[in-house]
Order: sequence, then C-alpha cells, then structure tokens
Amino acid sequence: QVQLVESGGGSVQAGGSLRLSCAASGSISLIYDMGWVRQAPGTQRELVATFSRSGSTNYIDSVKGRFTISRDNAKNTVYLQMNVLRPEDTAVYYCKADVVQTNWTRKIYWGQGTQVTVSS
Repeated sequence: QVQLVESGGGSVQAGGSLRLSCAASGSISLIYDMGWVRQAPGTQRELVATFSRSGSTNYIDSVKGRFTISRDNAKNTVYLQMNVLRPEDTAVYYCKADVVQTNWTRKIYWGQGTQVTVSS
C-alpha cells in the first residue's frame, strides 16, 4: 500500500503565500507524475499543476506565474508554492501520484486533501 500525506494548508489574505507539501510512502518502486488538484465547493476537481518524473511541469492558466510546483524524487515528495493568492484559489487541494508499487502494479493515489482559504 501507498500513503500520501499532505501538509501546509491554511488561511491567508489575498496576496499572501502558502506552501503545500505531499509525501508519498509505502510500497513504492517509482513514481511517474505527481501533481496537485483542487476542488472548490460546488465545482469539479481541477488539475492545478503536474510534475513529471523527467522534470517537465504543467500549470493551468489561472495559476501560471503565481504557483510553482517542485519535486524531490529522493523523498517522494511534491511541493506547491503558492504566491499572490486570490480568493478564487480557495479550495481543498489534493495531491496525486502515479505510482508503480513494489509488486509492479501501477495505480493513482490521492492525498487526504488540505484546505486553502484566501480572504479578500
């Protein structure tokens, strides 16, 4: 089994910053893409940013220039630095990881979610 544990959410005023972390542990052989997905009340989940094993990154347009995703493969950890936060960034943020386990099965795992609230 694999666990993803998130940390770093909270409440900030508009213009502030937060840094999210997500550490994967358990029966891991390797991890392909890691990323962050968010869901605001009454909306569908939205893929915010991804970081591939090879080092490429992708962002949704609304966070480009404000959010930075990074990754430490040695620690199986992905980060999301969020700057110049806006009220519309308010959501529950989930990390996800595309994991090849030690039994060589491949599966997408999710973190438990962390609340980010940005007040105007």
